[in-house]
Amino acid sequence: MSVRELVVLGTASQVPTRHRNHNGYLLRWDGEGILFDPGEGTQRQMLRAGVAAHDLNRLCVTHFHGDHSLGLAGVIQRINLDQVPHPVTAHYPRSGQRFFERLRYATAYRETVRIAEEPVDRDGVLASSASYRLEARKLSHPVEAYGYRLVEPDGRRMLPERLAAHGISGPDVGRIQREGVLGGVTLEAVSEVRSGQRFAFVMDTRLCDGVYALAEGCDMLVIESTFLDEDVELAVEHGHLTAGQAARVAAESGVRHLVLTHFSQRYVGAEEFERQARAAGFEGELSVAHDLLRVPVPKRR
Repeated sequence: MSVRELVVLGTASQVPTRHRNHNGYLLRWDGEGILFDPGEGTQRQMLRAGVAAHDLNRLCVTHFHGDHSLGLAGVIQRINLDQVPHPVTAHYPRSGQRFFERLRYATAYRETVRIAEEPVDRDGVLASSASYRLEARKLSHPVEAYGYRLVEPDGRRMLPERLAAHGISGPDVGRIQREGVLGGVTLEAVSEVRSGQRFAFVMDTRLCDGVYALAEGCDMLVIESTFLDEDVELAVEHGHLTAGQAARVAAESGVRHLVLTHFSQRYVGAEEFERQARAAGFEGELSVAHDLLRVPVPKRR
């Protein structure tokens, strides 16, 4: 049975707090695991969340600030210690190549796993598989940063009333799905397009075209909301979003489930982030993330 869910490992920006670890987000997508922005302490948070190194297939780093990448050293060494039996691919901004190499080889260890480095230096498709297409879009931050987006290929939904009208039933339903035509009846005549699921991960950035491109039509958008709206000048200065800005992006982009995260240590509670997101006009499902939260990706439309 396929599983698609987000496992939140950490939600703090810049520095961890008593209740928030540095960033870390695992997306389970069918049989694969994609780890986004492993900050310091991610390896321990994985243990607490029941996530094993064997679950990881891709590492996706948005940018090389410490709260988004210092955990790479421990995670990579754990992948090798546990002798993960499949290749692991790492995506990160090419401009940070030297940082990735320093973290990958921060200390001595025995390499047992092939980690393929596929750095990002432009918008576009990074990888394709049967269940998703991984894309990247450039963001606006003091250091080069990219957001990531998974897009499931569109499928087709069979329409029982049209099948019945054409006398198609039983094994013949499978035949027309496989072959595209049966007795002069086309697949398009008895089915409709079913949009594939879409997931986006947007971290440190100001508002920019890349944010909207990533969020467009997403079933789930994980997005930073470092500041509350009253601190918007700080957000712009440091290259971040407010809760209201993130929510307006989600509302304008047709997002179904919005996950706010990456909170400044200056704020104690999370209630105001939710209030400001709703005030900005977002009416879909909303999660103000906390460490070890698990959120299922909404079912297909």
